[in-house]
Amino acid sequence: MTSPAAPLSTQIIPDAVYSHDIPAERPWSRVLRQGQTLRIIDSEGQQAVDALLYCADNPAERYSAQDTLRVQGSAYVDLGTRLISNKGRVMARVTADTCGQHDTSAGCCSCESNAARFGEATKYQHACRENFILELSKHGLTKRDIVANLNFFMSVPIEPSGAFTVVDGISAPGNYVDITVDMDVLFVISNCPQINNPCNDFNPTPIRVIIWNPREM
Repeated sequence: MTSPAAPLSTQIIPDAVYSHDIPAERPWSRVLRQGQTLRIIDSEGQQAVDALLYCADNPAERYSAQDTLRVQGSAYVDLGTRLISNKGRVMARVTADTCGQHDTSAGCCSCESNAARFGEATKYQHACRENFILELSKHGLTKRDIVANLNFFMSVPIEPSGAFTVVDGISAPGNYVDITVDMDVLFVISNCPQINNPCNDFNPTPIRVIIWNPREM
């Protein structure tokens, strides 16, 4: 169940240990320690946020979209979803969500997919795959380490036939999703630069990330 988004100006976490605004179209990464929570805020609304997760101690263990969907028995990621690794372990959990539905089937945009879908003139536009390659290189990883990713705030209806397409995002300004990690996780984000489909309302915008430590009960 979701709740109305709080205005961005009110989303101040008193015990936050990190806060950063990720500019439109840019990548970001950080190691989250077990028990920490990452909040991703869609600052202006209708902004897709592509994400990858890796075990910080052994990056060969990484997020598995297939295992996550199989374990949940759902085609989407939402409140309560456990994000599963390729070794069958829980990497993280969605512990709060004011949007309601997130994609993990449509993958990330790339120069090649842009050209194939939207024409050769789009081939050299910036894309999430290039963002991932750039950010992963900071951690000793390469394009071979890119796997099927999460797409927070991206709306991808799936028909009974299995066909799907990207449609207008449903997130409003200030919508957020919280991810609490169950192990030390390298969390990598591409603040999606796509301008050829409606995942970003054809206008990429900034997002905010906030991290806080486990709270005492």
